[in-house]
Amino acid sequence: MRVLFADDDVIARTLVGAVLDDLGHVVTTAADGESAWRTFQDAPTPLVILDINMPGLDGLEVCRRIRTHEAGRETFVLIITARDGRDDLTDVLEAGADDYVTKPSSPENLRARLQIANRRIAQDTARRTAEAELARSRWLAGIGETTIALEHEINNPLSALLGHAELLMMDRSLGDEHLEQLRIIQEQAARIAQVVRRLAKLKNPQSVEYLAGSRMLDLSTRGGRLE
Repeated sequence: MRVLFADDDVIARTLVGAVLDDLGHVVTTAADGESAWRTFQDAPTPLVILDINMPGLDGLEVCRRIRTHEAGRETFVLIITARDGRDDLTDVLEAGADDYVTKPSSPENLRARLQIANRRIAQDTARRTAEAELARSRWLAGIGETTIALEHEINNPLSALLGHAELLMMDRSLGDEHLEQLRIIQEQAARIAQVVRRLAKLKNPQSVEYLAGSRMLDLSTRGGRLE
């Protein structure tokens, strides 16, 4: 897992970095809050570890900024603090941190906290995947219901329209202008029928951008697998 670790103490960066490396994480380090925030903006990571006391931006302010970032809502933030008073820990949680560890901390304690973070990240990833699959299932179900409604509401009047157009074209008294208009009606009605059939046969519906900020169902032959 990619991890961003920020601490202005070079010894702490070395020790914590060694634990993270031993656990198989890919670690990016920062020596202060400003660098940590810039690094996160450039390449958000699923796990961020912040020392609470750093020059410039402290760990709490970096945590607050991460929570305002689009990717930051899914980031696990672990704060390292030397302060364990009730008010201090309240500040840590109110800043949006998921967990904290006090220092000095043993490698075993840090490992335990990191394992908790790993489990939480894995659970959150699984939850987001399940939610996305559920949302798509509902979307597909909605398309199926819409297809049935369209077939029911459009096909019958469309068949009547095409049938009457064909009957009128058999009338030899009609002039060329009226016949051309009837041909246009036939062509457009047939086009509508084709779209309805294509919608009914879609097996993997996709959406495409229609106008800025809006999307529509792609009914082209490349828009979804047909039967």
